[in-house]
Amino acid sequence: MRELDVVVIGAGQAGLSAAYHLRRSGLEPDRDFAVLDHAPRPGGAWQFRWPSLTYGKVHGMHSLPGMELTGADGNRPSSEVIGEYFDAYERRFGLRVHRPVEVSRVREGVGGRLLVETSEGAYSTRALVNATGTWDRPFWPRCPGQDSFLGRQLHTANYPGPAEFAGLRVVVVGGGASGTQHLMEIAEVAEETFWVTRRPPVFREGPFGEDAGRAAVAMVDERVRSGLPPRSVVSVTGLPLNDAIRRARERGILDRLPMFERITPDGVVWPDGRSVRADVILWATGFRAAVDHLAPLRLREPGGGIRVEETRVVRDPRVHLVGYGPSASTIGANRAGRAAARSLTRLLDGVPALH
Repeated sequence: MRELDVVVIGAGQAGLSAAYHLRRSGLEPDRDFAVLDHAPRPGGAWQFRWPSLTYGKVHGMHSLPGMELTGADGNRPSSEVIGEYFDAYERRFGLRVHRPVEVSRVREGVGGRLLVETSEGAYSTRALVNATGTWDRPFWPRCPGQDSFLGRQLHTANYPGPAEFAGLRVVVVGGGASGTQHLMEIAEVAEETFWVTRRPPVFREGPFGEDAGRAAVAMVDERVRSGLPPRSVVSVTGLPLNDAIRRARERGILDRLPMFERITPDGVVWPDGRSVRADVILWATGFRAAVDHLAPLRLREPGGGIRVEETRVVRDPRVHLVGYGPSASTIGANRAGRAAARSLTRLLDGVPALH
């Protein structure tokens, strides 16, 4: 068993930001803190994005602290561009990420320490930064008849790009950015597409300024402070009405249908009896926070979420969540990493947390 001051779980944007600021505070990688990541290589969740999501299509990617991402080719897959950038970042700042390492659970240890059980052994730590994001917990809604469908069902998490849908009839479920991106790509090659959302989509006209951004983050933050499961920041901002969206709406690709009532072996059916045949149902229905390994610490509130102030878990100030709720955006992840490092430095020095 290795004893450390801090263990960081996850080496995406939030985890690397936290590691960077921990090192700047004077802590040394592998002596004072360790960064554990289950992915096979650098890049966080970006490395698993579909090939047709080129870097030029990425919305709001912010550089990591201390090293800008410049000169990237917008036509290259975002998984390659950002993966290479994260790799260079880890090497430049000597963050020494341990990978691939699976964290099975975090539980109470001895002497007020936390015990982190992993595939490379156990870590005893004074504090924990959890930066596991959401990619590993795709949300699959349940619908009557779902198991009877004879076609293919898949989620954004394993979306392969549009080529595999050529000549097929495809139902895309989900009104977020991923759903619209998938739909517009697939419509170019499919026989027919159908867009289904639970609520009417909201399209946002004009620029999205700092005031609007702060208001959106505040809405997500309020849920987290109340102990409710977080909503994504994107869910409260609406869809940007750019040229691609406008063209798709003019062509009828984004003619939205309400949620169907049930799934049949060869398609879907609505409450009024309308039905469509489908070869594929693509669930672009988002993700949930990947925090099951923290269950032994009993951090959840009665509302189902984990109550967080800044990044500190209210029920256990040794635990900080970054990339969770209001810090799930790339710029929010950077800020959360800095906030967590500052708070943990105070904790390790025996200084009471600021409120």
